[in-house]
Amino acid sequence: MTEIAERQAQGAGSLAVLMKSRIARLGTRHYDWNTLGFQSAVDAKYRRAQIRYVGTGAAGVMEDSNTVPAEHFTFSNMLLPAGSCGPLHVHEDAEEVFFIVRGHGIVMGFERGGERWEETLNERDLVSVPAGVYRSFRNEGEDEALVAVIIGASKPKLPSYHPDDPIHGTSR
Repeated sequence: MTEIAERQAQGAGSLAVLMKSRIARLGTRHYDWNTLGFQSAVDAKYRRAQIRYVGTGAAGVMEDSNTVPAEHFTFSNMLLPAGSCGPLHVHEDAEEVFFIVRGHGIVMGFERGGERWEETLNERDLVSVPAGVYRSFRNEGEDEALVAVIIGASKPKLPSYHPDDPIHGTSR
């Protein structure tokens, strides 16, 4: 039974109470530069911030009481300073969607079975990466970028890093 169905079955308040608990306002969000800090400790190019809205994603944050509970997916924003990048990683358990809210020159790299491919995304472009496909991104634009990220699982497993990536073998 989903959280919503459980709360309704238990009579846990009105629809207004339920829905107010499921709103995440920009003013209550914060830029979490520490979640992925273990990556920037390997190389400063990996410095970026996560802004969580629904669930905690797959970045290793176990709990964040300031997010809307995730039922079927997670949703966050990633702030990418100019020149920053994310390592080549894979989610075996879930699709991951990247929507460029603000920014230009976001180069997405993909790898599966030894085949590699890159594509440049710009503001309001989107890519959906299937489970099992490695993905990376780098901000080649001159300004910071804001990327909306959706992972298709309420509690996605931690990603695996590609053996060729400097992050491979790094622990939190």
